[in-house]
Amino acid sequence: MGIFIGCIFGVIGWFLVRYLIAGIYTVDQSQRAVKTSFGRAERVGHLTTLDDPISDMLTDNQRERYSYPQVRVIMPGGPYFKWPWEKIHKISIATETVNMAWDPEDSSANYNGSMLDAVTKDQLNTGLTGQIRFRVAERNLYAFMFGIKNPYAHVMGYFVSVLRERIANFEAPLAPAEDGMPDTAAVIGISINDLRKNLRDLNEHMDQECTSSAARYGMVLDATLITSIDPPPDVESALAAINTAYNQVSSDISLAQASADQKIVQSRRAVEIETLRAQAEVEPLTRLAAQLTALKNRGSQALRAYVRNVRLSLFEKAQQVFVESKK
Repeated sequence: MGIFIGCIFGVIGWFLVRYLIAGIYTVDQSQRAVKTSFGRAERVGHLTTLDDPISDMLTDNQRERYSYPQVRVIMPGGPYFKWPWEKIHKISIATETVNMAWDPEDSSANYNGSMLDAVTKDQLNTGLTGQIRFRVAERNLYAFMFGIKNPYAHVMGYFVSVLRERIANFEAPLAPAEDGMPDTAAVIGISINDLRKNLRDLNEHMDQECTSSAARYGMVLDATLITSIDPPPDVESALAAINTAYNQVSSDISLAQASADQKIVQSRRAVEIETLRAQAEVEPLTRLAAQLTALKNRGSQALRAYVRNVRLSLFEKAQQVFVESKK
């Protein structure tokens, strides 16, 4: 009898420890959790990710493919309790930084995850290096935990495909110079040079194109930083020579434009000086004509007196005077 009672208490103790005490759990600050009951995640009514603003970047075709139910997210804290038929799935939402050449399924791919290959529009094979930052989308945990088998592989594959498509079709905008002619550096037509000069635009384009990753795969790409774009070694020397030649041409054109601008400024200045000299010579005559007109309007006596005074002043300055005599 005592053994039987001991077994009963043992079973009760095992049950309490196995299912009740073990059902208490907590969630860390950098974690979020989702509870499943018999394998089914707790959902928020009939809401899906299409009812959330994270799906605004999806097209109509994509909205049909990437429609996930919204699940109830367990926030940090505790202790919480779960029943034996329930299971807690925890995931870290901390931001991670990885090399853009990282392959989650094959660590030896892309030169052991150090460089990513891409082909430019002029069929040059380039090597890209840089980093990307990502984190789990708290508003689409269902896609990350249950909807996709390997979300890291999906989001990296999506990122790489968008990047290679952009590299293959990238064209630098032609920036007109001050005289209305296109900039010489922009007419080079070498895609690697264009990409290197527009790294900021390329990074911003990648950030914009990857905003839909949260609705697709439950992962948010926080930032993309492409740090270098390098051609093959046998092409690097040729590109350096081409760039040197174009830099020399650009320098010669700039010097010629500066010399022409200087001559134009000098010519304008000479015209202004001669114009001022002509105005200086004409101004006394104009004032004299106006004065004589005013004297004439006052009467003939005033004009004769003015002429007589002028003659007297001239006689005072003259050393010799020739007077016409009548025979």
